[in-house]
Amino acid sequence: MAVVGAHVDQTDPIAEAQARGADAVQFFLGDPQGWKGPEVRYAGGAQALRAAATDAGIALYVHAPYVLNVATTNNRIRIPSRKLLQKQVDAAAEIGAAGIIVHGGHVLATDDPAVGFDNWRKCIDQLDAKVPVLIENTAGGTRAMARGVERLEQLWGAVMEADGGADVGFCLDTCHAYAGGEELAGLVERVRAVTGRIDLVHANDSRDAFDSGADRHANLGQGSLPLEDLAALLREAGAPVVVETPGGAEEHRTDIAWVREQLG
Repeated sequence: MAVVGAHVDQTDPIAEAQARGADAVQFFLGDPQGWKGPEVRYAGGAQALRAAATDAGIALYVHAPYVLNVATTNNRIRIPSRKLLQKQVDAAAEIGAAGIIVHGGHVLATDDPAVGFDNWRKCIDQLDAKVPVLIENTAGGTRAMARGVERLEQLWGAVMEADGGADVGFCLDTCHAYAGGEELAGLVERVRAVTGRIDLVHANDSRDAFDSGADRHANLGQGSLPLEDLAALLREAGAPVVVETPGGAEEHRTDIAWVREQLG
């Protein structure tokens, strides 16, 4: 049976999972827009959360803060990003997370993207990855590291040269892919041809049109994604699925039910 879950508030992710009938939850450890270190808000702390998740049979995924950008040439962003990512990885390991999701990031407008790919290599070289690091594709930006399969191929080529690169995973976001100019039909095959793997799927509809570059999620069936292609992608990926769609438990229950229906 496929593992299907949702992005939730981290205060009590086990209760949030149960309210949604979910097998997995994804959440932030702290402020997604801030540079402070990770924070476990669950009563009893990291070990209590780990034990509760194990008892409930709930898989935990951590999403790294949005501010992280290990690709950039800006030292004031890149160096703190590497340090914060290590802290996030360590905290994710403490709670027994199945993985930590990190956006691909971008370089400055005047930079050669090749520099950003190599900065990812250096980051993975230095990282003590106590849990799987899953790089997520993104929707916008002409200097993005993970917008579209062509860039993803260059990014993966650099990451695979790093010590530990073979252990880096991939998170495929359906909204980001479609808004980033990748048709969903055949996408799993195209992605696997360059990464060799898909470890997690973020099943999100897109509020905006194909190739819009806009990262705005919609509930499944309420956006611009072709649903037949989305359903086929979920089946072909054969990976755990997390919805990051708008609303709370009720809306997520509906989206999770749709995913389960497609997966049989």
